[in-house]
Amino acid sequence: MAQFSESTDVPDMGRRQFMNLLTFGTVTGVALGVLYPVIKYFIPPSSGGAGGGTTAKNELGDTVVVSEFLDKHNVGDRVLVQGLKGDPTYIVVDSKESVQDYGINAICTHLGCVVPWNIAENKFKCPCHGSQYDATGKVVRGPAPLSLALSHVVVQDDKMVLTPWTETDFRTDEEPWWA
Repeated sequence: MAQFSESTDVPDMGRRQFMNLLTFGTVTGVALGVLYPVIKYFIPPSSGGAGGGTTAKNELGDTVVVSEFLDKHNVGDRVLVQGLKGDPTYIVVDSKESVQDYGINAICTHLGCVVPWNIAENKFKCPCHGSQYDATGKVVRGPAPLSLALSHVVVQDDKMVLTPWTETDFRTDEEPWWA
């Protein structure tokens, strides 16, 4: 009669559970390491704080200091700054002491060209296909289908903070298309 003896080749249940846990932990760690940058890419960065605003930057990427900005520009000037999402945004100088409470996004609603301010004609004129916008960014001649997007401009601690414009567009009395 053959006798069965215990073999030392088969790990006992404690070792088996430990190896399963080790394998599961390793696979989970690798999967999370691969997925983290992918998920991070699809979640937009928060602006931080309850205000959710973006500080305006000049052409060199430096924060715009309002007192210096107003010293360099005349009343009625429209000056480009880097605004929300990095888009070029016009700031309108209201007086020697203040700027308008709105900014005008400089991206044409037709094909995305940057629309320059034409001082002589007192309007924005797109160089790509001739769209024209009035002094507030309202479309007055196509082919652009929509007015230029707006953002709020608030001065905090001598800096301009731009926030999204979500209420009714004062130029058209319609809901904002960009919200």
